[in-house]
Amino acid sequence: MSIHLSVALTDAGWHPAAWRHLPDRAAPFGPRYWVALAAEAERGTLDFVTIEDSPSLQSDRLDGPDGRTDRFRGRLDASLIAALVAPHTTRLGLVPTISGTHTEPFHVATATATLDHVSSGRAGWRPQVAPRRTDADHYGRRDVPELRADGLRDGTYAGHVTDLFTELGDVVEVVRRLWDSWQDDAVIRDVATGRYLDRDRLHYVDFTGRWFAVQGPSITPRPPQGQPPVVALAHATVPYRFAAEHADVVLVTPRDADHAAELVAQVRSVEPKRETPLAIHADALVFVGDDAAERRHRLDDADGAETSSDAAILSGTPEHLADTLADWYAAGIAGFRLRPAVLPHDLTGITRGLVPELRARGLFRRAYEADTLRGLLGLPRPANRYQRRTA
Repeated sequence: MSIHLSVALTDAGWHPAAWRHLPDRAAPFGPRYWVALAAEAERGTLDFVTIEDSPSLQSDRLDGPDGRTDRFRGRLDASLIAALVAPHTTRLGLVPTISGTHTEPFHVATATATLDHVSSGRAGWRPQVAPRRTDADHYGRRDVPELRADGLRDGTYAGHVTDLFTELGDVVEVVRRLWDSWQDDAVIRDVATGRYLDRDRLHYVDFTGRWFAVQGPSITPRPPQGQPPVVALAHATVPYRFAAEHADVVLVTPRDADHAAELVAQVRSVEPKRETPLAIHADALVFVGDDAAERRHRLDDADGAETSSDAAILSGTPEHLADTLADWYAAGIAGFRLRPAVLPHDLTGITRGLVPELRARGLFRRAYEADTLRGLLGLPRPANRYQRRTA
């Protein structure tokens, strides 16, 4: 059994000074840039790419714009980028980030189902909460407290965070119901009888919760995968519980192999009984290559600060990184989502350096073994909940 490997794509890369190495100013705002990144990821037979997004402009502040002009700012819509690159790839999973705090569940369901159709079963969704007042101000539908460092330390926002993840759980539940609201055989297309659709195979989802009510059915037929995989990043107990109840893959952020084992145990402790156990993958920011330490130092100098991240920062040769991943894999981590420090440099370091090294150790496949993202992740295609009830 081999590890799962994916990459997190964001503008110029995960180091704040990565934009200084872009081939041209317009690169992250043009189609060729994203198509090339996806093609490189597929060349390395990676499971999937995630694409970052958020409701508000990037900022170094907890809440609100920072006014900095020396950092990359601005981005394209992640779901539209995924739809753009879908026809240019054939096996790579495409997982856009879409906020569930302000985006209507119906829109999330139709967007991801559409992506699954146009990619022939390679779509996923990374749901994310939007906790900032800056986020809420773009929509004008709710008032939320401004995030401040002292409030995070003393637990002021504990209830706010719990509410956000409870709401996100409702969003995922509704999206999953909408994906199932068309049975697989709802479209008949019987020219002889003039029947295109069997209306009895479309279903109301009839969800009423604290934050919204959705009737359904969806306007988009059931996705080819039935249920595109839900991938969630989690750092603490509340998001661990959300992921254990609602996601297919959880991304955790261990510091080392011992911490990885602790996080696996923590996630399993809050996981309810499920048909398919939650897959636990680890996040890490990576500088890959013989010159990794030197490049990191130069980038830090250009930025005027040492690299920091919510995830572990790994820098070194492909052999060194493979050693680390192997240790974490032995500790119970099933896969890895790597964050390239500089794009496309560290992405090619992964696909052309780390991947061959992992293959040489028998830890990673040499070719794609499935046509869908669920297949790549070892997830069965789920039965339609409404079809089960009808039966």
